[in-house]
Amino acid sequence: MIELTITPPNHPLSGKVEPPGSKSITNRVLLLAGLAKGKSTLTGALKSDDTLYMAEALRAMGVDVTEPDATSFVVESRGVLTAPAKPLFLGNAGTATRFLTAAVASVDGTVVVDGDEHMRKRPIQPLVEALNALGIDADAATGCPPVTVKGNGQGFTRDSVTIDANLSSQYVSALLMAAPCGAKPLDIILAGEDIGAKGYIDLTVSAMEAFGATVERVSNAIWRVHPTGYKATDFHIEPDASAATYLWGAELLTGGQIDIGTPADAFTQPDAKAYAVMAQFPNLPAEIDGSQMQDAIPTIAVLAAYNTTPVRFVGIANLRVKECDRIRALSLGLNGIREGLAEEDGDDLIVHADPALAGQTVSASIDTFHDHRIAMSFALAGLKTGGIAIQNPVCVGKTYPGYWKALGSLGVEYNETGQD
Repeated sequence: MIELTITPPNHPLSGKVEPPGSKSITNRVLLLAGLAKGKSTLTGALKSDDTLYMAEALRAMGVDVTEPDATSFVVESRGVLTAPAKPLFLGNAGTATRFLTAAVASVDGTVVVDGDEHMRKRPIQPLVEALNALGIDADAATGCPPVTVKGNGQGFTRDSVTIDANLSSQYVSALLMAAPCGAKPLDIILAGEDIGAKGYIDLTVSAMEAFGATVERVSNAIWRVHPTGYKATDFHIEPDASAATYLWGAELLTGGQIDIGTPADAFTQPDAKAYAVMAQFPNLPAEIDGSQMQDAIPTIAVLAAYNTTPVRFVGIANLRVKECDRIRALSLGLNGIREGLAEEDGDDLIVHADPALAGQTVSASIDTFHDHRIAMSFALAGLKTGGIAIQNPVCVGKTYPGYWKALGSLGVEYNETGQD
């Protein structure tokens, strides 16, 4: 097992680091470009495990996807996806898996959407049930991938569907993006208004409209999508707001000044809302609602360890069904730094702040559970406390392959030990 141990820099971190392109937007527009007839050029894109899985899946279904440089995709499509020769393997990419499960309803043939051992533990049954309600033959024997979808060659043919999106807003985004390829207008209705990260729905709709779709917001719980299909377009992808949170955290923890090239208020992604909360460090609020900035919570939870007062994180139940159970992983990691530093209270996480940890040396090997966000967030603790080792540091490649290099460019030193 490889571990990466960070040496606290003992000086403010300053410099310029541009985060990679947004994973959320990259995987949305890759799919939309694949469904659009013509040639689309996507710039500012993220090249990471998640987005490369999406690109490879599109290639397997007859879409021409080329990569002229490190931050661009050129996508040329006939506007239809064809049945792949073998199951689509999508690693642990939740966006690619959920989005494609709905999109392949328009394929003339059978498509198996699968992933790695971690993806096979992530729920997808609500989306499968919604597809069944739309007349699509879809099945997931365990309620998680693999999903077998027997496409009908024409997409959705019914005029409404109700979806339980309590576990993930990605189910709604998946139906939204597939709907313009159907035969008639489709109303997508929430089963109740309880949904995690509604801001990501807005992100989806904005991307769809850029590719020529028409989406009406009938109410807070109903979207009406018209059968317009998609038009090829050129699209520039903004930097990843979730990745930016690590750099904001490094700046705040060390009292430095890191220029990420984009002001916090210029992002359209929901996780950028985290900046207003993080900027209050070391006097973070006593209670933080993470429901609309879920991917930023690991960053803020580690920041909270060095806060002046305890912090309770609420609205984060969905973190239990991400790449790992992030509530549990955060609790275990923080308690590995100092016993009693964190506790789970139902689906809430309480971080018992201990600013005295700054400058101390501990012996803490952080189990990342192969989760990129756990690895990147706990690296921030290593900026203030010695002896913190990050297990499986390469897992950051899921969304931010250059993360360790970025920290190094700011003067952070680290030592890698162990073997694969």
